Amino acid sequence: MERIYKGVPGFTALVVSIVLFVAGLYILIKHVANDNSPDGSLIVAMIICFLAAAFILKGLVIVQPNYGITLTFFGKYVGTLKENGLSFVNPLFVKMKVSLRSKSLESAKLKVNDKMGNPIEIAAVILWQVQDTYKAVFEVVNFNEYMTNQSEAAIRHLASSYPYDSIEDEFANITLRDGGEKVFELLEAELNERLDKAGIVITEARISHLAYAPEIAGAMLQRQQATAIVAARSKIVEGAVGMVEMALDMLSEKEIVQLDDEKKAAMVSNLMVVLCGDKAASPVLNTGSLYH
Repeated sequence: MERIYKGVPGFTALVVSIVLFVAGLYILIKHVANDNSPDGSLIVAMIICFLAAAFILKGLVIVQPNYGITLTFFGKYVGTLKENGLSFVNPLFVKMKVSLRSKSLESAKLKVNDKMGNPIEIAAVILWQVQDTYKAVFEVVNFNEYMTNQSEAAIRHLASSYPYDSIEDEFANITLRDGGEKVFELLEAELNERLDKAGIVITEARISHLAYAPEIAGAMLQRQQATAIVAARSKIVEGAVGMVEMALDMLSEKEIVQLDDEKKAAMVSNLMVVLCGDKAASPVLNTGSLYH
């Protein structure tokens, strides 16, 4: 698990390293000026000053906002430095920089079969960020590649678990096309479950592309159009039956005309043709009676 490491403020260490470097430089200049009588102690002091300054500088670390630096000491995880600014840590620590910023991943268009076996194309846009630097660095080889691979696997699993729409599965509670927020929640939940091992958290996941595969897109479009036409016709017939029923009731109630069964059948037939037809009805003048 991730541990937060508290570094020492680095400005003091920076000043010390500068002082040591200046002291070493001063000794070097003094040694060059006194070339006729070299002093071994001055040379040793100069080397010590330069090495100490370099050693202290190696321990200085600058942490940018929304970044973390994992620290290991001879292979052992020490902690993660997240405090912004200049800090000083053990110069022998091995450091690895990890971005904690939110990132966006747009998956490629994946071709997969939905629950009913229809080939579809699906893609998603995912917002993610590293939450646990220990898991991201030490639990997986490359957390960026792990994120990409597991995201594609989660999208494929989601697409194969639900039908594209309710045309073939009328009793489906959730469909990819009409599921809306529920589908997004399912995708986020599966992504978080898969990526927890890498210390990655998903903040948002949205389907950016969803369509039938090109080889069946035309046939499915015709099927959707036919379904829409049937639904519209059913609504028209339902309304027409109600209007005919209302007309017969009003004629009978107001006693405008007495209709026997045969006349009622003829009237119903004519009204249904007028109300359900695609085009406006053409009136026909009848100079005789209904029976001649």
